[in-house]
Amino acid sequence: MSIQEKISKKFEGIQGGLFAKVSKADVGTALNDLIANGAALMCWADPFYPDPAIPEHVKKATLEGLKDGTSAHYTMPIGNMELKVELDKKLKSFNHLDVDPERNIIITPGSDAGLMFAMMPFIDEGDEVMVPDPSYPNNFLNPKLLGGVTVPVPLREENNYQIDIEEFEKRVTPKTKMIVLTNPNNPTTTVLRRESLEKLAEFAIKHDLIVVCDQAFEDSVYDNVEFVTLASLPGMWERTVTVFSISKGMALSGYRVAYIVADDHIMDVYYGCAVSVIGATNTACQLGAIAAVKDSAFLQEYNKIFDRRRKVVYDIFNSIPGVSMAMPESTFLCWVNVSKLGTADEVNAYIIKEANVVVNSGAPYGAQGEGHLRIVFGAFRDDEKMVEALERVKAALIKLGKEKGVS
Repeated sequence: MSIQEKISKKFEGIQGGLFAKVSKADVGTALNDLIANGAALMCWADPFYPDPAIPEHVKKATLEGLKDGTSAHYTMPIGNMELKVELDKKLKSFNHLDVDPERNIIITPGSDAGLMFAMMPFIDEGDEVMVPDPSYPNNFLNPKLLGGVTVPVPLREENNYQIDIEEFEKRVTPKTKMIVLTNPNNPTTTVLRRESLEKLAEFAIKHDLIVVCDQAFEDSVYDNVEFVTLASLPGMWERTVTVFSISKGMALSGYRVAYIVADDHIMDVYYGCAVSVIGATNTACQLGAIAAVKDSAFLQEYNKIFDRRRKVVYDIFNSIPGVSMAMPESTFLCWVNVSKLGTADEVNAYIIKEANVVVNSGAPYGAQGEGHLRIVFGAFRDDEKMVEALERVKAALIKLGKEKGVS
């Protein structure tokens, strides 16, 4: 038996780009070559990459922990208590969640680890997990890695990717245990409206389901669209695990600080296995996070930048024959329909070749992601750099359209 045959079936079909090409931009080593060749990276949801973007008060707090030696030591695996107290204030004012920082919050090393950790206690072999499609790739993959079965539930572009509860009802079975969603949605930027979330809450209560909700992009919502935290709806606190992050709106991706919020009956299990699974989040970065949460006024500046850019991006892509996109409702991402020009992977490869810009194929975001690209317009600190890179993408797509006879 080969070594590959000894690998668990849970990991069957998963590849990291060492032996075959993969379409996820953050997998494998091929990206290193593109970076070396000066490619513009508009594929990582890492605001202002690769330019500096740490607010001075956050930098100062981080460095003080290094200078006085504090950062050489662990915090508790459940997280720095001062940070949790500050997060409690934010959760009460913004998310309308009345939590106890000692019982309802755990700090995790980034929301990717937090998302997997959030699911782990619930999924047994064969359990079915419903995931809106399109959605963040890890929402589809994590249940499989835990022995579960992912059940994609389509969201329709013509419905602005809102929840269609009938599509959930069609797919629920006695094996269904969980729903995993990202709100605001990555990649579509859609903010789920209160009506959608209320219907989803009724569905979850009716079928006695756990819901894991990733709210990493909640800090940047535009046009006065109401943002509703699912766990705040009646009957949802005790069955919802919410994953938050300082990586996106706060542009502190490299700090790898996130947090999970849940009822204490669930949190007790997370506390009990934290050291075995996630360890203790970086001490210096938690000190920086305290400063960021205490004084988050810089979010307003960032959101003004992203708001300005989304309008520029909207004009650029809707001026290309055969290409369309809706105005982003949140975040620093855009979801571009290029289905008239080819498959998502084909168009993505063409852009890399012709424009030397790396964007995301929509294929890893689910079946509904085919024919789409996810592009991070939050890249670069300078608007002009961002626009210059997207103008190269535009020229490449116009050229591809002419080759395909699209006008």
